[in-house]
Amino acid sequence: MNTLSYKTISVNQETAQKEWVVVDATDQVLGRLCSKVAKLLRGKYKPTFTPHVDCGDNVIIINADKVKLTGNKWTDRIYLRYTGYPGGQRESTPASIMAKPNGADRLLRKVVKGMLPKNKLGAKLLCNLYVYEGGEHKQQAQNPKTIDINQYK
Repeated sequence: MNTLSYKTISVNQETAQKEWVVVDATDQVLGRLCSKVAKLLRGKYKPTFTPHVDCGDNVIIINADKVKLTGNKWTDRIYLRYTGYPGGQRESTPASIMAKPNGADRLLRKVVKGMLPKNKLGAKLLCNLYVYEGGEHKQQAQNPKTIDINQYK
């Protein structure tokens, strides 16, 4: 038995194979879409996944304003934040977030951020996410490939 064939390969920043992918969010359920995007950002779909390294893909989400929520979650789900002052607890709903400028970007980033690690790596991974409300994006020079997010588990 050759023990060298059982070495675990751990990628680092230089050897990570990062790609650019485009995901169309038209008629996708928000939570299911964002959990798959978080796995893409983390690199969990790759065989060379390393937990402490940014080895995931750069993800471009287009048509983010056409995302769906099931049931009454547009108005019944509440996101809480605290300003730091007494009585400073603020609440918002997905409908109120989407009504603001760049609302789709804010909502998708908020949901994806909750599914990433709560440390410096999670903050760095969130910088690899690009969200656009329309069907056009600015990353044409990177030659991103379009993927069907429904093929991933």
